[in-house]
Amino acid sequence: MTIASTEGGATSRSAASDGPASGALASSTWSTGTWSTGSTRARAYPPPGPAPDRPARATPLRSEGPLGPLASRREMAVHNPGEAPSRRPAAPLRLAIDATPLLGARTGIGRFAARLIEGLAAETDVAISAYAVTWRGRGTLASLLPPGVRHNRRPMPARILHRMWQHRAGPAIEWWTGAVDVVHGTNYVVPPARRAQRVVSVHDLTTVHFPEMCTPHTRSFPALVARAIAEGAWVHTDADFVRDEVIEHFGAPAARVVTVPLGFDPMPTAAPADGHRLAGGDRYIVAVGTVEPRKGYPGLVRAFDRLATRDATLRLAVAGASGWGTDEFRASVDAAQHRDRNVHLDALDDHGRAALIRGAAVLAYPSVYEGFGFPPLEAMSAGVPVVASAAGAVPEVVGDAAILVPVGEDLALAEGLEQAIYDPAVREDLVARGRSRIANYSWANTTRASCRPPPSARG
Repeated sequence: MTIASTEGGATSRSAASDGPASGALASSTWSTGTWSTGSTRARAYPPPGPAPDRPARATPLRSEGPLGPLASRREMAVHNPGEAPSRRPAAPLRLAIDATPLLGARTGIGRFAARLIEGLAAETDVAISAYAVTWRGRGTLASLLPPGVRHNRRPMPARILHRMWQHRAGPAIEWWTGAVDVVHGTNYVVPPARRAQRVVSVHDLTTVHFPEMCTPHTRSFPALVARAIAEGAWVHTDADFVRDEVIEHFGAPAARVVTVPLGFDPMPTAAPADGHRLAGGDRYIVAVGTVEPRKGYPGLVRAFDRLATRDATLRLAVAGASGWGTDEFRASVDAAQHRDRNVHLDALDDHGRAALIRGAAVLAYPSVYEGFGFPPLEAMSAGVPVVASAAGAVPEVVGDAAILVPVGEDLALAEGLEQAIYDPAVREDLVARGRSRIANYSWANTTRASCRPPPSARG
């Protein structure tokens, strides 16, 4: 059996799984991927001005700058047909941005939205108006925003508005924020706008490929994305893999879908011994992320059971809030031969999460599908080897710094984990590659990439 990624970011999805087995694992070869993180495609917020479906009119034209195609940080050319351009000091770009992901548990999308807003708030040429599509949580938004960021105080009930926006029946964003140049929906949904250009972040296509793994509410997102694209919205994706999926599935113009790779947060300093206490032992496999069907944890439990038969000290620690659809995960633990060595830590603060990762023998990332993947980068920054499924954009993110295994193959996952835990040469190589890999990712790069101008045309 060969444990390897597939070319071009695509991965074959296999539903096959192996039941528990005793004795030595079958030998296999493994390979790390050869994936490139950096996209050569230009990225940007769209230019302020009339939306594509409205007649052109005398509009400020901006030359290249940090926040818009045609925009300069210090001056703006105002051009009317038949007249020579005149120059005047640039006005800040007025940006409305969805801060809803900042509320509640800080998931990967929540971290993305928070870091993007922080980075843009530091730009002197941007005036940010944050909004949250929520009825109950709007009162806490102000405390989560950087200084100087305005926020909307009017209620925005999510389910009602999403249903209305799907048919463009709802009010435009300006009703809440006032006049803006650009509105950025950071989590699949961008409101209608009277005059503002629109950008929507599409992090993955889970709701398209695996609707059965999604809540009824999130299953409405593809229709909202499709509507926005049809009306000329720009799309930001976290990886080229997802960019290609958006173009193929929605028929989006390639020139209007741009890749903006994410950064990651350096983990707090924490003693590995604290992680050992949380896991109940000093040799354990760690997995980090919400417990939901997409994460592939039942297969990880079965893979761990294979290894635990041969190593009486090995444990499995899964750290993540219980999402929906946890029955299969719980059933897999109940059926495990070594269920007493399975630990589920439902809620950890940043220090606990960091300690758990730093103290681990290996991080497992057995997802069925991902549009990016923060935990592997966090583990690499801590010098912890990574074994991941070749799912979605994961090979693009981890490059040659992780052992990649086919999706859904428990035996291959067990073999990869065995290599990473017990082979000193493999461990040393993965740790070195991981430390090099993380240099490609920073939130500063994400902010800059969000602000680069796109070319006038791209195939």
